[in-house]
Amino acid sequence: MESPEMVQHLLERAAFRATVMTKIDCFRSHRLLVGLNCFEPGQSQAVHTHADADKFYVVLEGKATFVVAEREIEAGPTDLIVAPAGIPHGVARAHERSVVLVAMAPAPTTDRTEGKPGERGERGGGTSRR
Repeated sequence: MESPEMVQHLLERAAFRATVMTKIDCFRSHRLLVGLNCFEPGQSQAVHTHADADKFYVVLEGKATFVVAEREIEAGPTDLIVAPAGIPHGVARAHERSVVLVAMAPAPTTDRTEGKPGERGERGGGTSRR
């Protein structure tokens, strides 16, 4: 693993694309993944599951509707949304430009990085993505 920055200013790291949400890895080891999911209004993240990993979202900025199991949850700044292992979850819709902190433990075992290191694009559904 590369040496991570010990302090990161998360909102300064946010990056957005007009067509799909953007994922940015802030820290990754075999035990933990911490990153940002950045949404423009109307963007979403397909509902998916992680069989062996717990995940949470913390809204840093903006407002979005999350899905956990069969429940829709509207969340805004400082709200925590928890998705235990095996529970379907995703983001139904960002209502405004939103930055969401995401963490998973343990981290996914595959590296699906695209583009520049630390930035990943949304590619639809799946079972091992955040």
